[in-house]
Amino acid sequence: MRFIIQRDHLVQSVQDVMKAVTSRTTIPILTGIKIVVSNEGVTLTGSDSDISIESFIPKEEAGDEIVEIKQTGAIVLQAKFFSEIVKKLPTDTVEIEVQNHLQTVIRSGKSEFNLNGLDAEEYPHLPQINEENAFQIPTDLLKMMIRQTVFAVSTSETRPVLTGVNWKVENNELICIATDSHRLALRKAKIDLTTNETYNVVIPGKSLNELSKILDDNNEPIDIVMTENQVLFKAKHLLFFSRLLEGNYPDTTRLIPAESKTDVVVGTKEFLQSIDRASLLAREGRNNVVKFATIEGGSIEISSNTPEIGKVVEELQSQSIEGEELKISFSAKYVMDALKALEGSEIKISFTGAMRPFLIRPMNDDSILQLILPVRTY
Repeated sequence: MRFIIQRDHLVQSVQDVMKAVTSRTTIPILTGIKIVVSNEGVTLTGSDSDISIESFIPKEEAGDEIVEIKQTGAIVLQAKFFSEIVKKLPTDTVEIEVQNHLQTVIRSGKSEFNLNGLDAEEYPHLPQINEENAFQIPTDLLKMMIRQTVFAVSTSETRPVLTGVNWKVENNELICIATDSHRLALRKAKIDLTTNETYNVVIPGKSLNELSKILDDNNEPIDIVMTENQVLFKAKHLLFFSRLLEGNYPDTTRLIPAESKTDVVVGTKEFLQSIDRASLLAREGRNNVVKFATIEGGSIEISSNTPEIGKVVEELQSQSIEGEELKISFSAKYVMDALKALEGSEIKISFTGAMRPFLIRPMNDDSILQLILPVRTY
């Protein structure tokens, strides 16, 4: 195999597939990147058997030649060394040639590297996915839906299914839900489905984070295909496979209270900054707890008290308060995470009592909600 390629295209593709390569693997060949050269262009693949990423570099794009193909073939090269070499090559073009016994030569300008390759035949095959039942979603919406939910997944392996985000597709709607059993993030969006298929899968949070990093910020449609144990995201020159988590995701609809006893409308930014300040003295204490209370005249009081450090009290004018008086304590971190995920200048917080979960939603937008369990402070 032998080809000459524009270095910047190669660097970008290598960076993308590297997101799936790990040094901690039981299958040694997976520490490498698979390179396949066909008459159409060059395909790079990286995988850790949970996530697999395939990036395609076409021979030419918009009339510009990107790859000059001299001889087709395939090789696997050590990812760690190959990625560093490619980044640091001196000129804008790179020639890669596989010689006898998988010896691979990488040339650029006056620089020449020799790497020992591995047999591409031994590289595990990517999952074969029947793409009949794909649905589409704009890339920027997908990235936003990931950002607004994935932070709430559990980091503990005691219930592995909670380390993923539950994706449900029904009635032309995609619903993404994440919870670590102390908080919950939900985001939904309308999608166009060609079939009446319904899906209910759990995608690892780690996979969604990596996917989000690779995708460009544009509104090009991305195809999503779900199967029993895999999900495939298909962008223009990129395939991103992730294995799904096994097990049943808990039914979260029961957690979301239907009615509330106290509703507070407040400016998102002011509320976030106020909790941020209160948490400065709460950080040392247990789980950075901040107290929230409604007071006379439509104001709220946000405070925190750590006996050995000191205390902070701040009053914040709300837009409106309806319902019963309320005192509640919660984790500053959880509320700040939730507020950062919401769009819009005003939010509505709905409480159903001091020891019950409360909801945070943007005004006039029912496509997203954040639910948080309070903390007992007696």
